[in-house]
Amino acid sequence: MIPVTQGLLYLPVLCVGLLVARATRRWIKQTPLHKIPGPPSASFINGNLKELLDVNHGWSFHSSIIQTYGRIIRIWGYLGDTQLYISDPKALYNILIKDQYIFEETAFFLKSNQLFFGPSLTATMGDHHRRQRKLLNPVFSVNHMRYMTPIFYRVTHQLSDIVKTKISGGSQELDMMEWMSRLALELVGQGGLGYSFNALDENVRNEYAEAVREFSPTLAKLQPYGQFLPWAARVGPSWLRRWLAKTVPWEDLNRMVNIIDVMEKTSTNILDAKKRAFEKGDEAVLHQVAEGKDIMSVLLQANMSASEDTRLPDSEILAQMSLLIFAGMDTTSSALARLLHLLSEHQNVQDRLREEVMNAYKSSESGDLDYDTLHELPYLEAVCRETLRLHSPVATMTRTARKDIMVPLDVPTTVGNSPVSEIFIPEDTTVFIGMRAINTDPLIWGPDANEWKPERFLNPLPESVTDARVPGVYANLLTFLGGGRACIGFKFSQMEMKIVLSLLISTFKFTPSKTRPISWKLHGVSMPMQDGIPTPSLPLVVSLVEDDGRI
Repeated sequence: MIPVTQGLLYLPVLCVGLLVARATRRWIKQTPLHKIPGPPSASFINGNLKELLDVNHGWSFHSSIIQTYGRIIRIWGYLGDTQLYISDPKALYNILIKDQYIFEETAFFLKSNQLFFGPSLTATMGDHHRRQRKLLNPVFSVNHMRYMTPIFYRVTHQLSDIVKTKISGGSQELDMMEWMSRLALELVGQGGLGYSFNALDENVRNEYAEAVREFSPTLAKLQPYGQFLPWAARVGPSWLRRWLAKTVPWEDLNRMVNIIDVMEKTSTNILDAKKRAFEKGDEAVLHQVAEGKDIMSVLLQANMSASEDTRLPDSEILAQMSLLIFAGMDTTSSALARLLHLLSEHQNVQDRLREEVMNAYKSSESGDLDYDTLHELPYLEAVCRETLRLHSPVATMTRTARKDIMVPLDVPTTVGNSPVSEIFIPEDTTVFIGMRAINTDPLIWGPDANEWKPERFLNPLPESVTDARVPGVYANLLTFLGGGRACIGFKFSQMEMKIVLSLLISTFKFTPSKTRPISWKLHGVSMPMQDGIPTPSLPLVVSLVEDDGRI
């Protein structure tokens, strides 16, 4: 019999042997994919994943492989794992809609969402996911967005007043990324949770706000190691995994655990306060921040009146709260910052947009614009659509094939020396959905696909766009994905963007800063950065718009 201590010495060798055996079996099964064109592997250990997820150079890597290899690209993963990067519209229709139950979320995505947020909408599958979505759908409907418009205006007016005070002595350079982050958190706090984080008050230190701001940058640093997360999640009971994550000498992992702890504690406190208010009756609910019109209040009411077999337990309500904050903050603040940055660089577009929204405000009897009026402003709609087309805050999402499948293509590709109109995808193959790639495909959007031209959405779209049948839920784009796992809050996000943009542009003029150049980095969610500054920032020169009708 081998002594225990000697056996422990063999354990690493056994683990490596099992890993190599698994990688070899997978390599053999994925042989049909090896002849698909794609970039050479940077290393056998990491493949192309570090290049694909690189914070500083990730965007340029994405652009280069799309331009070089087209719509179907072979990517190397860990230890020779063969993965695909797909932006072909017909293939993506099959992946996201027709065969969406074959192409499911990756194990890393599901497990990380489970660990970070709990059993949220992004961490559940099958009937469980559909049951959650059915209960959540009404609170993200157009009718409910109409009720929430005054809440969003109230918060945005608060920011507008703060900015006015800061530039009362004349134009000033302000970090608009910081203010868009603060604004996005307060918007989703009041509109989503019926809770104020006091995020717009610079004198209030908010532990939750700081944790949420650190979430995406910290996650981006951990993402290259994400494929090992499903294995790590099987190590012992949850208390042991948590203890290990907090004590191992890995700063980013330790920080992520602390962030999750803060988010969970705050969400629990908010939920408890809401339940106490509902127990006290309508009067107590009306005294809450959003007077019971926020998403979580409506969800709680719907959940209490739901049948027992469709009702969500508190753990799932808490999970949706944490997910809502994360999903509603980073992507919205990124999109708003990008809009302001682009408008500062295109003064003609900014002036035209300002004229449209100011005319609408002057015609409004209540001062603010209602939901329907906002969505009837054609140039505002065009500016938002074009920005979300060219600059999707997220470049890709991933899926895993749960069984062998043939996927048809819109445009034939070459495998080896042979043109093919469909590709074989073996079981367990990871697929990167090229959201930004399909949004900027010259075959769909024309030779100017990589130029920012809001005017393209003022005219009927060309047949190349309509005939492509991009399987998205918004504006012939894949920015909010498509199918049964499309972004449930895309109408919420659109309303935020339009209210913020219309109010700020009608009140302030934005011009570029001359301090340091801005470059947009791939932090999971795209973020503006200055050289030498470790946190996202977007300095813009802000001045008042002189108009006796508004100021």
